[in-house]
Amino acid sequence: MIHSTALLRRVDAGLPLYKKAWKRPLGEGQWPQAAVLVALTEETEPRVLLGRRAMHLALHPGEIAFAGGKREEEDLSPWETATREAMEEVGLSLGMIQPLGELEPLMTRTGFEVFPCVASVPAAPDLVVDLGEFDSVFFAPLAVFGDPAIFRLETMSYGSKSCRVPHYQVGKDNVWGVTAAILALLANVAYDAGLDLQRDWKQQP
Repeated sequence: MIHSTALLRRVDAGLPLYKKAWKRPLGEGQWPQAAVLVALTEETEPRVLLGRRAMHLALHPGEIAFAGGKREEEDLSPWETATREAMEEVGLSLGMIQPLGELEPLMTRTGFEVFPCVASVPAAPDLVVDLGEFDSVFFAPLAVFGDPAIFRLETMSYGSKSCRVPHYQVGKDNVWGVTAAILALLANVAYDAGLDLQRDWKQQP
């Protein structure tokens, strides 16, 4: 597909688009798997869709995240997981989503293998937010995440281990962890931002 803006065309050209099936049956392998939809608006200066996770959730309450979630039995590929979750959580239908490409899967500290699926969506999509998942959603300018002035790495310790964790301070929101890592990697593609994560995210820290 020919995208409407130069920056989206750059992302499209800079990321592979395989849409491959999951490599193994659900439940097999060392790590549980998940996929997220990194949705960029079709605008000259794209914005990225993010949500504030509901405060009642047991895992990561209040944190900034993409629409997405765990792989389910019916999902044939990471794209099916990401788009299904995006429909359930924020009301993005398949007709709104135009795939751009895929980032390499990232390993979280908690042992999830997360597959980021990058796509474009209309500039003003009609969203229906599942308040069981997100307290609110918002669009942030993608360019913000290419700004080294608001990007930082902090050393976080847990048990006998420690690792460098990326953070962005965007207004009152602290965007961190795998969400921040995905945004930094995407900013490197879109803007040649040169942000160094100082960690191999293909490995669990």
